Amino acid sequence: MPPLSPATPHPKQPAPPPLRATADLCQTHAMEPAEYRLMDQAEAGMWWYRALHARIADALRATHGRVLDAGCGTGGLLARLSANPALDLHGLEYEAEAAHRAAQKSGARIVRGSINALPFADASFAAVVSADVLCHAAVDPQAALAELRRVLAPGGLLILNMPSYQWLMSAHDRQVHNARRTTATALARDLQQAGFAQPRARYWNTLLLPLMILQRKLLNRLGKNGGNHGETVSDVAAFPPLVDATFHALTELERHLPVPLPAGGSVLATARKPENP
Repeated sequence: MPPLSPATPHPKQPAPPPLRATADLCQTHAMEPAEYRLMDQAEAGMWWYRALHARIADALRATHGRVLDAGCGTGGLLARLSANPALDLHGLEYEAEAAHRAAQKSGARIVRGSINALPFADASFAAVVSADVLCHAAVDPQAALAELRRVLAPGGLLILNMPSYQWLMSAHDRQVHNARRTTATALARDLQQAGFAQPRARYWNTLLLPLMILQRKLLNRLGKNGGNHGETVSDVAAFPPLVDATFHALTELERHLPVPLPAGGSVLATARKPENP
Protein backbone atom coordinates (compact mmCIF):
# COMPACT_ATOMS: atom_id res chain seq x y z
CA MET A 1 0.00 0.00 0.00
CA PRO A 2 1.43 3.46 -0.85
CA PRO A 3 2.44 5.48 2.18
CA LEU A 4 0.26 8.12 3.75
CA SER A 5 2.09 11.35 3.08
CA PRO A 6 2.16 14.68 4.89
CA ALA A 7 1.37 17.84 2.94
CA THR A 8 4.82 18.33 1.40
CA PRO A 9 5.11 21.08 -1.23
CA HIS A 10 6.65 20.37 -4.62
CA PRO A 11 10.11 21.97 -4.97
CA LYS A 12 8.83 24.31 -7.70
CA GLN A 13 5.77 25.38 -5.73
CA PRO A 14 5.70 27.96 -2.94
CA ALA A 15 4.96 26.19 0.32
CA PRO A 16 1.25 26.24 1.19
CA PRO A 17 0.19 27.16 4.71
CA PRO A 18 1.07 24.28 7.07
CA LEU A 19 -1.75 22.15 8.39
CA ARG A 20 -1.72 24.03 11.68
CA ALA A 21 -2.51 27.29 9.84
CA THR A 22 -5.94 25.96 8.91
CA ALA A 23 -6.36 23.64 11.87
CA ASP A 24 -8.70 25.88 13.87
CA LEU A 25 -11.13 26.29 10.99
CA CYS A 26 -11.02 22.64 9.94
CA GLN A 27 -11.29 21.29 13.48
CA THR A 28 -14.18 23.62 14.28
CA HIS A 29 -16.11 22.25 11.30
CA ALA A 30 -14.68 18.72 11.26
CA MET A 31 -17.12 16.03 10.24
CA GLU A 32 -18.05 13.77 13.13
CA PRO A 33 -15.83 10.65 13.41
CA ALA A 34 -18.96 8.50 13.52
CA GLU A 35 -19.97 9.87 10.12
CA TYR A 36 -16.64 8.81 8.62
CA ARG A 37 -17.14 5.33 10.04
CA LEU A 38 -20.61 5.14 8.51
CA MET A 39 -19.24 6.34 5.18
CA ASP A 40 -16.43 3.79 5.28
CA GLN A 41 -18.91 0.98 5.82
CA ALA A 42 -21.56 2.16 3.35
CA GLU A 43 -19.83 3.63 0.32
CA ALA A 44 -19.07 0.36 -1.46
CA GLY A 45 -22.68 -0.77 -1.46
CA MET A 46 -25.13 2.06 -0.72
CA TRP A 47 -27.16 3.12 -3.75
CA TRP A 48 -26.25 6.83 -3.54
CA TYR A 49 -22.50 6.26 -3.50
CA ARG A 50 -22.71 3.73 -6.32
CA ALA A 51 -24.74 6.18 -8.40
CA LEU A 52 -22.34 9.07 -7.75
CA HIS A 53 -19.23 7.00 -8.42
CA ALA A 54 -20.68 5.66 -11.68
CA ARG A 55 -21.29 9.20 -12.94
CA ILE A 56 -17.76 10.30 -12.06
CA ALA A 57 -16.31 7.19 -13.72
CA ASP A 58 -18.34 8.04 -16.83
CA ALA A 59 -16.92 11.57 -16.87
CA LEU A 60 -13.35 10.20 -16.56
CA ARG A 61 -13.74 7.58 -19.27
CA ALA A 62 -11.47 9.35 -21.77
CA THR A 63 -8.93 10.50 -19.16
CA HIS A 64 -5.40 9.12 -18.85
CA GLY A 65 -2.74 9.96 -16.30
CA ARG A 66 -2.74 11.55 -12.87
CA VAL A 67 -6.12 12.09 -11.21
CA LEU A 68 -6.71 13.77 -7.84
CA ASP A 69 -9.71 13.16 -5.60
CA ALA A 70 -9.68 16.38 -3.57
CA GLY A 71 -11.48 15.60 -0.33
CA CYS A 72 -11.42 11.83 -0.80
CA GLY A 73 -12.95 10.94 2.58
CA THR A 74 -12.50 7.26 3.31
CA GLY A 75 -11.56 6.39 -0.28
CA GLY A 76 -14.65 4.79 -1.80
CA LEU A 77 -14.44 6.72 -5.06
CA LEU A 78 -10.73 6.02 -5.42
CA ALA A 79 -11.39 2.31 -4.87
CA ARG A 80 -14.06 2.42 -7.60
CA LEU A 81 -11.74 4.22 -10.01
CA SER A 82 -8.87 1.80 -9.36
CA ALA A 83 -10.51 -0.55 -11.84
CA ASN A 84 -9.34 1.82 -14.61
CA PRO A 85 -5.63 1.08 -15.27
CA ALA A 86 -5.24 4.32 -17.27
CA LEU A 87 -5.59 6.40 -14.09
CA ASP A 88 -2.75 7.22 -11.69
CA LEU A 89 -4.81 7.91 -8.58
CA HIS A 90 -4.06 10.38 -5.78
CA GLY A 91 -6.18 11.59 -2.89
CA LEU A 92 -6.26 14.59 -0.57
CA GLU A 93 -7.95 14.42 2.82
CA TYR A 94 -7.60 16.62 5.90
CA GLU A 95 -8.85 14.23 8.58
CA ALA A 96 -6.15 11.72 9.61
CA GLU A 97 -8.32 8.66 10.27
CA ALA A 98 -10.25 9.10 7.02
CA ALA A 99 -6.99 9.53 5.09
CA HIS A 100 -5.64 6.32 6.61
CA ARG A 101 -8.81 4.43 5.69
CA ALA A 102 -8.66 5.81 2.14
CA ALA A 103 -5.07 4.64 1.68
CA GLN A 104 -5.92 1.16 2.93
CA LYS A 105 -9.08 0.86 0.88
CA SER A 106 -7.92 2.25 -2.46
CA GLY A 107 -4.17 1.70 -2.73
CA ALA A 108 -3.90 5.28 -3.98
CA ARG A 109 -1.34 7.73 -2.68
CA ILE A 110 -3.10 9.86 -0.07
CA VAL A 111 -1.81 13.24 1.11
CA ARG A 112 -3.14 15.11 4.14
CA GLY A 113 -3.98 18.72 3.50
CA SER A 114 -6.64 21.34 2.80
CA ILE A 115 -8.42 21.97 -0.48
CA ASN A 116 -8.02 25.68 0.30
CA ALA A 117 -4.23 25.36 -0.21
CA LEU A 118 -3.41 22.21 -2.18
CA PRO A 119 0.06 20.75 -1.51
CA PHE A 120 0.74 20.00 -5.19
CA ALA A 121 2.69 21.70 -7.94
CA ASP A 122 1.06 23.71 -10.72
CA ALA A 123 -0.36 21.65 -13.61
CA SER A 124 0.11 18.36 -11.73
CA PHE A 125 -3.03 16.50 -12.79
CA ALA A 126 -4.90 15.52 -15.94
CA ALA A 127 -8.14 15.58 -13.96
CA VAL A 128 -9.35 16.62 -10.51
CA VAL A 129 -12.51 15.36 -8.82
CA SER A 130 -14.11 16.92 -5.76
CA ALA A 131 -17.37 15.34 -4.62
CA ASP A 132 -19.49 17.13 -2.01
CA VAL A 133 -16.53 19.08 -0.63
CA LEU A 134 -17.07 22.71 -1.69
CA CYS A 135 -20.29 22.64 0.34
CA HIS A 136 -18.36 22.14 3.59
CA ALA A 137 -18.08 24.91 6.17
CA ALA A 138 -14.28 24.58 6.36
CA VAL A 139 -13.92 25.27 2.63
CA ASP A 140 -13.51 28.69 1.03
CA PRO A 141 -15.13 27.97 -2.37
CA GLN A 142 -13.36 30.80 -4.19
CA ALA A 143 -9.93 29.78 -2.87
CA ALA A 144 -10.63 26.10 -3.48
CA LEU A 145 -11.68 26.63 -7.11
CA ALA A 146 -8.54 28.71 -7.71
CA GLU A 147 -6.43 25.90 -6.25
CA LEU A 148 -8.20 23.22 -8.30
CA ARG A 149 -7.58 25.26 -11.43
CA ARG A 150 -3.92 25.79 -10.51
CA VAL A 151 -3.09 22.09 -10.11
CA LEU A 152 -4.84 21.08 -13.35
CA ALA A 153 -2.77 20.78 -16.51
CA PRO A 154 -3.91 22.99 -19.41
CA GLY A 155 -6.96 21.32 -20.92
CA GLY A 156 -7.39 19.27 -17.75
CA LEU A 157 -10.82 18.14 -16.57
CA LEU A 158 -12.54 19.25 -13.36
CA ILE A 159 -15.47 17.22 -11.99
CA LEU A 160 -17.53 18.56 -9.10
CA ASN A 161 -20.54 17.20 -7.28
CA MET A 162 -22.60 19.40 -4.97
CA PRO A 163 -25.87 19.05 -3.04
CA SER A 164 -28.63 21.13 -4.57
CA TYR A 165 -30.97 23.86 -3.31
CA GLN A 166 -30.22 25.89 -0.21
CA TRP A 167 -33.81 25.40 0.92
CA LEU A 168 -33.07 21.66 1.28
CA MET A 169 -30.55 22.39 4.04
CA SER A 170 -31.30 19.93 6.84
CA ALA A 171 -30.22 18.67 10.23
CA HIS A 172 -28.06 16.14 8.42
CA ASP A 173 -26.24 18.97 6.63
CA ARG A 174 -25.57 20.59 9.98
CA GLN A 175 -24.36 17.28 11.39
CA VAL A 176 -21.72 16.94 8.67
CA HIS A 177 -21.00 20.71 8.66
CA ASN A 178 -22.31 21.46 5.20
CA ALA A 179 -22.73 25.21 4.89
CA ARG A 180 -24.02 25.61 1.34
CA ARG A 181 -26.06 23.94 -1.39
CA THR A 182 -26.35 25.20 -4.96
CA THR A 183 -28.15 25.02 -8.31
CA ALA A 184 -26.95 23.93 -11.72
CA THR A 185 -27.04 27.50 -13.01
CA ALA A 186 -25.12 28.89 -10.03
CA LEU A 187 -22.46 26.17 -10.13
CA ALA A 188 -21.82 26.68 -13.85
CA ARG A 189 -21.55 30.42 -13.25
CA ASP A 190 -19.10 29.91 -10.36
CA LEU A 191 -16.89 27.74 -12.55
CA GLN A 192 -16.89 30.31 -15.33
CA GLN A 193 -16.05 33.12 -12.91
CA ALA A 194 -13.18 31.00 -11.51
CA GLY A 195 -11.60 30.88 -14.98
CA PHE A 196 -12.76 27.46 -16.17
CA ALA A 197 -13.89 26.81 -19.73
CA GLN A 198 -16.81 24.73 -21.02
CA PRO A 199 -18.71 24.57 -17.70
CA ARG A 200 -21.55 22.09 -17.81
CA ALA A 201 -23.75 21.36 -14.79
CA ARG A 202 -26.58 18.84 -14.62
CA TYR A 203 -28.98 17.74 -11.93
CA TRP A 204 -29.26 14.09 -10.94
CA ASN A 205 -31.18 12.10 -8.31
CA THR A 206 -34.34 13.64 -9.74
CA LEU A 207 -36.84 10.82 -9.37
CA LEU A 208 -36.08 10.54 -5.66
CA LEU A 209 -36.21 14.29 -5.00
CA PRO A 210 -39.83 14.18 -3.75
CA LEU A 211 -38.83 11.58 -1.15
CA MET A 212 -35.88 13.74 -0.12
CA ILE A 213 -38.16 16.73 0.36
CA LEU A 214 -40.62 14.61 2.35
CA GLN A 215 -37.85 13.27 4.58
CA ARG A 216 -35.99 16.52 5.17
CA LYS A 217 -38.76 19.09 5.30
CA LEU A 218 -41.73 17.22 6.74
CA LEU A 219 -40.77 14.07 8.65
CA ASN A 220 -37.82 15.74 10.38
CA ARG A 221 -40.04 18.60 11.55
CA LEU A 222 -42.50 16.08 12.94
CA GLY A 223 -39.71 14.16 14.68
CA LYS A 224 -40.55 10.97 12.76
CA ASN A 225 -37.22 10.33 11.07
CA GLY A 226 -35.22 8.78 13.85
CA GLY A 227 -34.37 12.01 15.64
CA ASN A 228 -35.91 14.24 18.25
CA HIS A 229 -37.77 17.45 17.44
CA GLY A 230 -36.23 18.11 14.07
CA GLU A 231 -32.88 16.38 14.57
CA THR A 232 -32.09 13.47 12.29
CA VAL A 233 -29.98 10.39 12.16
CA SER A 234 -27.34 10.29 9.43
CA ASP A 235 -28.43 10.02 5.81
CA VAL A 236 -25.59 7.51 5.39
CA ALA A 237 -27.17 4.24 6.43
CA ALA A 238 -27.88 0.76 5.16
CA PHE A 239 -31.19 0.47 3.34
CA PRO A 240 -33.27 -2.70 3.09
CA PRO A 241 -31.95 -4.59 0.04
CA LEU A 242 -35.12 -4.16 -2.02
CA VAL A 243 -35.29 -0.42 -1.28
CA ASP A 244 -31.60 0.03 -2.05
CA ALA A 245 -31.94 -1.87 -5.34
CA THR A 246 -35.01 0.17 -6.32
CA PHE A 247 -33.36 3.50 -5.55
CA HIS A 248 -30.25 2.50 -7.47
CA ALA A 249 -32.31 1.37 -10.46
CA LEU A 250 -34.00 4.77 -10.57
CA THR A 251 -30.63 6.55 -10.59
CA GLU A 252 -29.44 4.24 -13.37
CA LEU A 253 -32.53 5.08 -15.42
CA GLU A 254 -31.71 8.78 -15.06
CA ARG A 255 -28.04 8.18 -15.87
CA HIS A 256 -28.89 6.92 -19.34
CA LEU A 257 -31.40 9.61 -20.26
CA PRO A 258 -30.16 11.67 -23.24
CA VAL A 259 -31.59 15.01 -22.02
CA PRO A 260 -30.75 17.07 -18.91
CA LEU A 261 -33.18 16.90 -16.03
CA PRO A 262 -34.84 20.08 -14.71
CA ALA A 263 -34.20 19.42 -11.01
CA GLY A 264 -32.54 16.96 -8.66
CA GLY A 265 -31.04 16.36 -5.26
CA SER A 266 -27.47 16.80 -6.52
CA VAL A 267 -25.61 18.70 -9.22
CA LEU A 268 -22.72 17.16 -11.19
CA ALA A 269 -20.56 19.64 -13.10
CA THR A 270 -17.62 19.37 -15.45
CA ALA A 271 -15.30 22.04 -16.81
CA ARG A 272 -11.85 22.41 -18.38
CA LYS A 273 -8.83 24.47 -17.55
CA PRO A 274 -8.20 26.59 -20.66
CA GLU A 275 -5.39 25.40 -22.92
CA ASN A 276 -3.86 28.88 -22.77
CA PRO A 277 -4.68 30.14 -19.26
